[in-house]
Amino acid sequence: MNKGAEEAFEYMKSKVKKLKLNGAGSVRINRAGCLDRCGEGPLMVVYPEAVWYTFIDQEDLDEIIESHLVNGKVVERLVV
Repeated sequence: MNKGAEEAFEYMKSKVKKLKLNGAGSVRINRAGCLDRCGEGPLMVVYPEAVWYTFIDQEDLDEIIESHLVNGKVVERLVV
């Protein structure tokens, strides 16, 4: 059971591409398995900062994209 992880992956990949944040030296959305925390639901890590996020819905994903990926500000309420 992926607990919505695959859908979140596809959404993030599409959104980052739409915002033209992808490409060499930019944002890459990549699958990484459960990162040894499978029971906690979908997680993501933003590198090079190594910030671990949890998320519930597309609004959380949008906030991570806008705040962290676009503006470089960590979304503290979603940090694991």
